[in-house]
Amino acid sequence: MNELQELYREVILDHNRRPRNFGELENADRVVEGVNPLCGDSMKLYVKLDGERVSDIRFTGAGCAISVASSSLMTEKAKGNSIGELKSLFDRVHEMLTGDGTGAAPDIDEMDKLAALSGVRAYPTRVKCATLAWHALIGAISGSQDRISTE
Repeated sequence: MNELQELYREVILDHNRRPRNFGELENADRVVEGVNPLCGDSMKLYVKLDGERVSDIRFTGAGCAISVASSSLMTEKAKGNSIGELKSLFDRVHEMLTGDGTGAAPDIDEMDKLAALSGVRAYPTRVKCATLAWHALIGAISGSQDRISTE
């Protein structure tokens, strides 16, 4: 368990300090705003589609280390995936972060760096910080133009 906690710390800190895919994306097909009123996190997600596949994805905004790191990790994982694959990934990540243990637990090895986010479960007040970007992604690929909120 200490190994996973160390991975959690390292990955979260790295992606917070140097977020990947940070910045606006010109000519995005989908743009969704997300907010976590509890923590003050706010973000904007930009998605470029090539048919049913995400060809590019970026985000802007400000928030706590967990929110920024989760957004960064999510954009890395989302690039090149189909809408169907991303919906399935969302389900696995959501179960990893919020599940009560009765659902099918995602394979930590399969989750790769996303497994670092599993450490958030130890801090229930931070789960919404980690899930904000993922809810924004589902909104974007579903074509929602609504502002996404964790409340």
